[in-house]
Amino acid sequence: MGTDNNDLRYLELLARQYPSIQAASTEIINLSAILHLPKGTEHFLSDIHGEHEPFLHVLRNGSGSVSRRIEEVFQSTLLERERRELATLIYYPEQTLTRTLDRLGPDAVEDWYRVTLFRLVQVCRVVSSKYTRSKVRKALPQEFAYILEELLHEQESLENKQEYYQSIVDTIISTGRARAFIAAMAELIQRLAIDHLHIIGDVYDRGPGAHVIMDALLAYHSVDFQWGNHDIVWMGAAAGSAACIANVIRICLRYANMETLEGGYGISLLPLATLAMEVYGDDPCRQFRVKAPPGEEYTQNELLLLARMHKAISIIQFKLEAQIIQRRPEFQMADRLLLDKINWEAGVVWVDDQPYPLNDALFPTVDPADPYALTDEERSVVQRLIYSFHDNEKLQAHVRFLYSVGGMYRAYNGNLLYHGCIPMQEDGAFASFEIDGQFWRGRELLDRIDRLVRQAYFATNPEQQQAGQDIMWYLWTGARSPLFGKQKMATFERYFVDDKATHEERRNPYYDFRDQPETVRRILEEFGLDPEKGHIINGHVPVKVRKGENPVKAGGRLLVIDGGFSKAYQGVTGIAGYTLILNSYGLLLAAHQPFESMDQILDGGRGPYSRTEILETNTQRIRVRDTDLGSNIQHQIDDLTALLEAFRSGLVKER
Repeated sequence: MGTDNNDLRYLELLARQYPSIQAASTEIINLSAILHLPKGTEHFLSDIHGEHEPFLHVLRNGSGSVSRRIEEVFQSTLLERERRELATLIYYPEQTLTRTLDRLGPDAVEDWYRVTLFRLVQVCRVVSSKYTRSKVRKALPQEFAYILEELLHEQESLENKQEYYQSIVDTIISTGRARAFIAAMAELIQRLAIDHLHIIGDVYDRGPGAHVIMDALLAYHSVDFQWGNHDIVWMGAAAGSAACIANVIRICLRYANMETLEGGYGISLLPLATLAMEVYGDDPCRQFRVKAPPGEEYTQNELLLLARMHKAISIIQFKLEAQIIQRRPEFQMADRLLLDKINWEAGVVWVDDQPYPLNDALFPTVDPADPYALTDEERSVVQRLIYSFHDNEKLQAHVRFLYSVGGMYRAYNGNLLYHGCIPMQEDGAFASFEIDGQFWRGRELLDRIDRLVRQAYFATNPEQQQAGQDIMWYLWTGARSPLFGKQKMATFERYFVDDKATHEERRNPYYDFRDQPETVRRILEEFGLDPEKGHIINGHVPVKVRKGENPVKAGGRLLVIDGGFSKAYQGVTGIAGYTLILNSYGLLLAAHQPFESMDQILDGGRGPYSRTEILETNTQRIRVRDTDLGSNIQHQIDDLTALLEAFRSGLVKER
């Protein structure tokens, strides 16, 4: 570092934090030591789609890594049943403790506590071994931090330490804190098993617990998020986009999945229900019968009401979307304007210049002379829904979190993470998209969209807000959306036209080219990453494992990790989700089997099995110095070295 005025001012500011030669040199020593530690374990998950129970189980078991650590430590000393019981205790400490203590007699409790504490300490030492004491200390629950640190670093095998170690354990038990201490250790093991979590999009829709997943992510120690198309439509709804709100509600109604909307966020659909009964009260709404999830029981009257609400919001959606299409001709979506293509006398709709019979010709709120105008009643419902979404404190907290840790893509430790695709043309070139009179493609397109998505939520200028919200809707359904990745979303046709030829949603050419190593190389280079070492980690399109599809593509450079967390996709994938794991030894892919229930595991069941496949093994263990964190640490060391030289040369005074 030179000694110009800017550099000197920076060194003087740095000296406030490190005021002496001793302080600066000590920090250099500490940081240099960290560079030589093994890198932390990264876990990548995508397309969770509201399935909170299997998702939380994967976090608790570290995608199977906790079980593997138990095997390493106790394979020769514990029975298989005992190892499974220890794993269950770590995954579900409170529930397991309750069941175990109820089963044990009073005389056996202390011995069980003593043995269990000893075993947990051994597991905890293994999972914490790659971290500095400082990092482990920050992860410790404050109530037990001192005692836990002593146990983790004591060598009880040494003769002069045995009594000290035993006295700690005895005191924990005698003071009645064993139960709380065991629960704290279990949670610490869970936390240390995953150093950093990447979510490659689509927490929302399908399953019942997106809000539960968001609560867990909000509290998670280290996470980033790449927005998926289902997330972006919820974010658009929270930002105030009426079209996004209509889409969110329609999807919830289509799958009779009201738990997140009503139970999680407390958003009332009473205004919509009232409209549906008034306007569609004599309409059987056969094409809008909901796809109720297995196990959910609805009366015929409830199903009919849901169907009528479903139709009511769908018609509102078509009108609201048309307003965006008409004010944004650059979206090139005029082919999605279909209400004005209906021949009311003939009962047909023209799609792609071909007439198709309508299977439902009841459109009581559509004025043939002005088909995209909302009725007064529809407008009132929309305004009340906008208010409900915009003023929902919990939803807004979740969406702000998605903005703070999320983005369209992320380059992290040499890998490129994104949910959908990099839009391409038929010849494999990056496709361009017009925004604000300019054409954008590749990385520049994603960067520009990222800014507009933030503008939709944070801008105070109404025109900027509107432009951002319109882009968010386009990301959900537009042909050149990096998150949608299809030519069209054939929602109208699927409801009103029986001919399946109109239902086809042709995928972006990206999905034809992504198997080719040269395509992946070009994308990695576009984002400034090393094509020889980097990977693309992708979600969005379920991997059809059942039909022999491999999630590893382009010679191992591209990894698709949508394995079907959502029950709706498990018939296609044949599994119940993937976790990609990148640790200091290499790259692993864990394929999960369906999660039945927590009770099954607590009752002694094995729980869902995760088959782990080693994709890459490093010839040398990856250290912190090889990561993005290591690069940042090296910059800190360089700055501190410059400060040290400034102290010694008299350029900066010690404080």
